[in-house]
Amino acid sequence: MFTLLFLLSCDDTKSNEFIEEKSSPISSMLQFIIDTKSKKIIDEPKIPATLIITDSTDTLYNGHIGIELRGSTSQIFFDKKSYGVETWDQNGNDIDIALAGFPAEEDWIFHGPFSDKSLIRNALIYDLSNKIGQYASRTRFFEMKLNGEFQGTYLLMEKIKRDKNRVDIEKLESNDNDPNLISGGYIIKIDKTTGESTSHGDYNEKISFYSKYDPNGEEGKDKKIFFLYDVPSPEKISKEQKIYIQSYINSFEEALLSNDFSDPKTGYRQFIDVDSFVDFFLLNELSHNPDAYRLSTYMHKKRNGKLKMGPIWDFNIAFGNVNYCKGEDVNNWIFKYNDYCPDDFWLVPFWWSKLLNDPYFANKVKSRWQGLRQNELSDKLIFGKIDLLISELETSDAIKRNFERWPILGQWIWPNSYVGTTYESEINYLKNWLSQRLTWMDSNIPSL
Repeated sequence: MFTLLFLLSCDDTKSNEFIEEKSSPISSMLQFIIDTKSKKIIDEPKIPATLIITDSTDTLYNGHIGIELRGSTSQIFFDKKSYGVETWDQNGNDIDIALAGFPAEEDWIFHGPFSDKSLIRNALIYDLSNKIGQYASRTRFFEMKLNGEFQGTYLLMEKIKRDKNRVDIEKLESNDNDPNLISGGYIIKIDKTTGESTSHGDYNEKISFYSKYDPNGEEGKDKKIFFLYDVPSPEKISKEQKIYIQSYINSFEEALLSNDFSDPKTGYRQFIDVDSFVDFFLLNELSHNPDAYRLSTYMHKKRNGKLKMGPIWDFNIAFGNVNYCKGEDVNNWIFKYNDYCPDDFWLVPFWWSKLLNDPYFANKVKSRWQGLRQNELSDKLIFGKIDLLISELETSDAIKRNFERWPILGQWIWPNSYVGTTYESEINYLKNWLSQRLTWMDSNIPSL
């Protein structure tokens, strides 16, 4: 049985959030019913709405939310929208709620798979990440109705944020600027400026900083790698904290470019958690994620800790679901993206090529891959997870209803590399692509 626990704010005893444990079969598809009173949902700010969650037998949640559009490219190209959601009390204050049995929090993503016609790419890779010990968002499928209109199959996801059950780093207040506190915790990301923690528009000093080095590791070039402040947010991070995290990244990059970069004490290893970099590399290469290392790329740092990569994020165009820059190929490395698309604005930092020039790092990658292929990333477990996700959708007839609402099977949706006329053909493509990718990686990782 799957247990769902909902929490009541002590400040809102008269609201319609309630404490109750409900149980529902894992095969039951949750229904999310959202009502904005016909008000249009925009990309910031969030507008008030109500959310009711039901299963096949009962109402599991009835409460207030704030909702906004989310995503960058998806807002432009996809008719089926994704949403950023906060759980609120009746006065519009944030309130932690354990939606779908996840650890209680206030910030959520209602992701609507659209160009990913398998519906499962994000759910699959996040599960694999958690299996190998690297936190990624928990997920659960649901069907959504918005203002009385059915919207199809969605994926409930946790927003990446500082929390003991998400990215477990210390809370850094704006006045935590002395040497004992200023070293953490931080979340920064390499991404477009559109997003939930930044304003729309160009990169600027308020929301970001940029590397001294271009994607080739050279100074003074036009191509820049930008880092966005995520936690603390651009509105809350202090000048001293900006200086600290900028200096830390700069010191890491200088060490990585130094003549003794591979030295365990004076080289790059003093600045980064190598194991997290290895796992981040393997997950992105396994899925051949075209955004890897250059977009939707999160990293975080605990107080007195080293820089860690992750959590991973946004894989809806991975696993061969993209028709540009060799993204559909099974037989190349995505960390070499700059060779395929050198004129792209967002390029891969020099970090990964340089790291792989260190025999220590390369051997860690090889050893980790070999170990994972015997266990967490074996063919049996990966394809078993795919079948389990599909079974969950098929059992509730969610696939049929989704593509009745969005009749896009057989149609090209940006940036599909393959267009199947049936759901089964989309899944066959995914499985065949992944099988070939695994075989190629097994053959080529030893020569890194």
